[in-house]
Amino acid sequence: MDSIKASVNPNKALWEKGDFTAIAAFMRDSGESLVGSLGVKPPLKALDLGCGDGTTALPLAKLGADVTGIDIASNLVEAGNQRAAKAGLKNVRFQEGDATDLKGVADRSFDLSLSIFGAMFAPRPFDVAKEMVRVTKPGGRVVMGNWIPNDPSSFVSQLLKISMAYSPPPPEGFVSPMTWGVDTHIVERFGKVGIAAGSITMTKDTYLFNGSDCTPEQYIDLFSRYYGPTMNAFEAAERIGMADELYAELLDLFERENRGGANTVIPATYLRVIVDRK
Repeated sequence: MDSIKASVNPNKALWEKGDFTAIAAFMRDSGESLVGSLGVKPPLKALDLGCGDGTTALPLAKLGADVTGIDIASNLVEAGNQRAAKAGLKNVRFQEGDATDLKGVADRSFDLSLSIFGAMFAPRPFDVAKEMVRVTKPGGRVVMGNWIPNDPSSFVSQLLKISMAYSPPPPEGFVSPMTWGVDTHIVERFGKVGIAAGSITMTKDTYLFNGSDCTPEQYIDLFSRYYGPTMNAFEAAERIGMADELYAELLDLFERENRGGANTVIPATYLRVIVDRK
């Protein structure tokens, strides 16, 4: 039994724990807007890494790209394939895989390798950068969307910071996913695989969580039931008798950041990274 437990991938367990599709439902419009801003022109082969259930992969396919979505969570892969089938899209497919080791994906396979709030959560960030560059064709692009640490306008960073304060300490060697929102780390990671700093563009942009007829309290309920990091935080807080304190901090955050009144709309600043693959 101990050997079975030791073999469990903690990142896979985290994202299979809840059902991120419930959160992704509030991100669809922004996913389409982001993809629309990339200037996608077919024929184009695209990888969506850490794709979830297709918030950016499906819009890419609708623009005519041939899309492969890869995610570590099997439930999200299944949900993505179901969404694609329902939409009648035959030019997008979803499969399980690890952003740190894209086994079975050939070198220089894609014109565009995209990861929006996905690969940033994988461990071993240098391996993530290496794999994204490896599978991208010369002349192609790597595009990432990453949450920014310690930025008061980066809603998810604040959410994760609160959640981590109530969670057990991370294991030794843990590298925070928030480091993907720091320009010096990005330059270093891609630099290790031969990408010059001048080939990397970084700009701040805004993503919207758009919850129709969803109050801040209902939003927190969804995150506590379906978003792995928040689920873990509530479980840990309950064990030490601080669940009410965690809830109060989250409610303050959601109410403070809400711009939509009864229909909760929360803007979230992120760092858009574009790497030109020479």
